[in-house]
Amino acid sequence: MGRLNAAMTALWLAGLCLMGSFASAQEFSGLARVTSEVSRISDTGRGVDFQLGLSQGVPYRLFTLDGPARLVLDFQEVDWTGLDPDAFLSGEAVASVQFGTYVPGWSRMVLELAEPMVVAAAALEVDPVTAAAVLKVELQPSTPEDFAKAAGAPQDARWDLPAPQALDVLPYRDENAPLLVVLDPGHGGIDPGAKAAGGIVEKDLMLQFALELGEVLVRSGQFAVQVTRDGDYFVSLERRTALAHQAGADLFISLHADSLTQGHAHGSTVYTLSQEATDAASASLAERHDRADLLSGTDLSQTDDLVVGVMLDLARQETQPRSQALARALVAGLKEQGGPLNRKPLRSAGFSVLKSADIPSVLVEIGFLSSARDLANLQDPEWRRQTATAMLKGLINWRIEDEARRDLVRQ
Repeated sequence: MGRLNAAMTALWLAGLCLMGSFASAQEFSGLARVTSEVSRISDTGRGVDFQLGLSQGVPYRLFTLDGPARLVLDFQEVDWTGLDPDAFLSGEAVASVQFGTYVPGWSRMVLELAEPMVVAAAALEVDPVTAAAVLKVELQPSTPEDFAKAAGAPQDARWDLPAPQALDVLPYRDENAPLLVVLDPGHGGIDPGAKAAGGIVEKDLMLQFALELGEVLVRSGQFAVQVTRDGDYFVSLERRTALAHQAGADLFISLHADSLTQGHAHGSTVYTLSQEATDAASASLAERHDRADLLSGTDLSQTDDLVVGVMLDLARQETQPRSQALARALVAGLKEQGGPLNRKPLRSAGFSVLKSADIPSVLVEIGFLSSARDLANLQDPEWRRQTATAMLKGLINWRIEDEARRDLVRQ
């Protein structure tokens, strides 16, 4: 038990080795389903007992991350249908639980811990007759210092996305070729984003709108399109911008439909990057977007050092005016279409996905799920088509002005 606590980052190997002992008797295939009636998280008074029932055994790993304290469990692959987070939780030692697709073929569950706890024991029990499995994990209290020392995500090519690699040369593209727009449908997989009644979630609405907008842009002949995700899986904020750089994007547009209770926000809003948000609601949105990355198990502890930060700020001196012009052009296009627009449609905040130093980037809140009118619009195919067309007009106008002003901006 002490050995497990001292080697948390290697604990996932025990999971894979354990699975190897069963592989000779049972080949695992297909999608494992959660057995909700035997799944629970409960306080024991001395820690937490975690139990997850599965229709069959699958390879798994687990590790902890700090800031906030989290237990992360990865599986290959799990159908979470029928698992109610509220019914799953019991007691106060675990503050919240999230689960969903992490990357294609892999699923993730993240437990946000109310206080630091370490894994004292972990075992996957598989019934040799039915192949049904139960994963049991025992958590015990830890000091913040010991927890931080043991926390960390293991890196393994079988489970993780490869680290973004620098390109030797920038992709060549003819000046007369369509501009490449990277569309970034917000959230995905384990991170559902904002929620509305009836099981409607932001991640699904934004993926649908991104694909429809992409089709409108491509059909215009003036733009090529790539998306940061084309299905329901998790993509970290850092990975979204890395994908845009690897593709050699000319523009980056992140798409969201958040939910705000204060002020009854409604209507479309276009954001550009600023370290100081234009208002409290914008600051709150930016913080929530970044926190979603933390709670989904992504370790954001590595940040730019001072020198790199200064160099990036210098590079943004050229890009930022182009981003602001892009935001204005999109707002003008949406206004011409008839909106509805937010009462302050142009705003700024410190969204991480807008920090590309060399790609004009904006974040568009298409609407707010907390607004009945916006929610109805987002579910209306004709309204989405009109909004996509309005954004196309804005992009065309921006391209014309950008090409005319390019030399002046660089001066």
